Amino acid sequence: MDKSPLITHISWGRMEVEGLASGKDFKLYPGGGRAWDWSEHGTRHEPGIQPADVQELLDNGCTVIVLSRGMELRLQTMPETLKILEDHGIEVHIEETTAAVESYNNLAQTHLVGGLFHSTC
Repeated sequence: MDKSPLITHISWGRMEVEGLASGKDFKLYPGGGRAWDWSEHGTRHEPGIQPADVQELLDNGCTVIVLSRGMELRLQTMPETLKILEDHGIEVHIEETTAAVESYNNLAQTHLVGGLFHSTC
């Protein structure tokens, strides 16, 4: 399977990822990624990352998932989302966005890692 694309830049409201156009929020997984459109599944800071938000990562073969909390740690993760990942035996890292980017890039060297990244609050 393909490697996960590296994040080459992160700043407030802007991310750059190998092979993708720059943007604000991203879903990344082995072999690619795309912009993360919160309106797809009704994601908001609270209650947070929805189970459907991580399904695409699972569908793309991730064995490790990094979930960012935003730069100001405002983005939550629903307990149901964590339960789904636990049920699939997925290793999960939940961190402030800049720390999440560092973890993701390190994991991408040796794992089939995916992530959800929010570059603002």
